[in-house]
Amino acid sequence: MSSQTFPCFVFLLFSVSFYSAYSSIFSITNNCPYTIWPGTLSGSGTPPLPTTGFQLYSGQSARIDSVPGWSGRIWARTGCTFNELGVGTCQTGDCGGRLECDGNGATPPASLFEITLGKGNDKDFYDVSIVDGYNLPLVATPRGVYGACNATGCVSDINKGCPKELQVVGGENEGNVIGCKSACDTFGLDQYCCSGQFANPTTCRPSSYSTIFKRACPRAYSYAFDDGTSTFTCKAFEYAIVFCPNNKETSESNSPLAPPRFEVPGAGKVVRVASSSDMLLPIPSLIFLLILNILF
Repeated sequence: MSSQTFPCFVFLLFSVSFYSAYSSIFSITNNCPYTIWPGTLSGSGTPPLPTTGFQLYSGQSARIDSVPGWSGRIWARTGCTFNELGVGTCQTGDCGGRLECDGNGATPPASLFEITLGKGNDKDFYDVSIVDGYNLPLVATPRGVYGACNATGCVSDINKGCPKELQVVGGENEGNVIGCKSACDTFGLDQYCCSGQFANPTTCRPSSYSTIFKRACPRAYSYAFDDGTSTFTCKAFEYAIVFCPNNKETSESNSPLAPPRFEVPGAGKVVRVASSSDMLLPIPSLIFLLILNILF
């Protein structure tokens, strides 16, 4: 190996180590024809993300960095009103009446993206859950480091077929169904909540209500022990989370010429906007090939 080649080799080895330790980015897109307010909640023992709540206009995307091993939830709130101090309320998915959730989870009903990121080469575990009810359709698509990974989500509008006893009504027009509660949240019974004598996969079985959710969204969690068809694994450098993925109006008008950054209102933070030119690539594999070319 020549002395000229050696510094490049050291630099590339450093780059491989850096990118191997670098964790995933969450790319969150609002494809709904109205504003949403995404919220994030970190699991026990993991730090909060750079923002725990922000406003996202129709057609807008934001990218949020995570850290290796991060565990938590991401969801979208609807019908929110906040003052200049970030205090207010949301009609669905509220998290303590504040723009930044700051450790508060979503008030049901809310569609949830849940994930535990692997450290090093360990795999990520992720799912979309409507166990706590449903407010918006969403799809989560991982971009794998080592190849394709499974997308998951719930693209159906469950609000349209929600049983009357589970409906949450409101919105701009009185009587609109803006959320569909879980049977557990509605009735509080052990057989619906998988609690008490039903706190195991043998005794807690799908109910008539969770079956409605499962038929509408086969890949999403519909009750607490719905692991077999609803938990997925991957090693991804990015998770693209799209709310209202089937809305044609905003998907067709979504422009790649959006401004590169926007400030999260009330939080003093800047969130990177998603674009194809800003996409991370599976760098470790590419660098490995470059090393081989240099050495041989």
